[in-house]
Amino acid sequence: MTILVCDDDIEIVEAIKIYLNNEGYKVLKAFDGIEALEVLKVNEIHLIIMDVMMPKMDGLRAVMKIRENNNIPVIMLSAKTEDTDKIMGLNMGADDYIAKPFSPLELIARVKSQLRRYTTLGSIETKINVYKTGGLVVDDESKIITVDGEEVQLTPVQYKILLLLIANAGKVYSIDEIYEKVWNETSFSPENTVAVHIRKIREKIEINPKEPKYLKVVWGIGYKVEKI
Repeated sequence: MTILVCDDDIEIVEAIKIYLNNEGYKVLKAFDGIEALEVLKVNEIHLIIMDVMMPKMDGLRAVMKIRENNNIPVIMLSAKTEDTDKIMGLNMGADDYIAKPFSPLELIARVKSQLRRYTTLGSIETKINVYKTGGLVVDDESKIITVDGEEVQLTPVQYKILLLLIANAGKVYSIDEIYEKVWNETSFSPENTVAVHIRKIREKIEINPKEPKYLKVVWGIGYKVEKI
């Protein structure tokens, strides 16, 4: 499992990395909230250890952003020990709170506890219905689509096309396959119909629809959502 450690104190990050590596965990590092969000966009993370006081974006604001699209466990790490600070962190979306200085054994115990909850209390089942590539997220339970945290609106047909492609990210679907799976009927010259919907989807999810990052054409074959 992969754990993201975010703290502006490099020595603390390196120390936590050693503790976690010794337990068999892979560790990714960040040194402020903005960097943590960028790492989360392009990696599968199973738990985050997040300091509260950091430059650029503090841990509390970072957790709020994380909770917009992600339910992975977050352990807050802070020198503050007042109950109000702990309550604020938990209200922002943190799952646990450890005060500095901390015992390595306590940290490892908290990490293992949160990972057990994450894997046994339904988080993995929830993730089955949430599809993500880069900053594009499709939550098929709530039918909400976000790009870099911003919600976008698609028509029902556009949603079905995007869901088909992102649920099978990296797989190329021909125009006939897309039509038959989305419209549930045999295709008959569906090129223009599918192409129009693809163009509309791109206009809503891509920064530059003419140079798409997510929804790409494979010339002579069909379309796919890029695995990022």
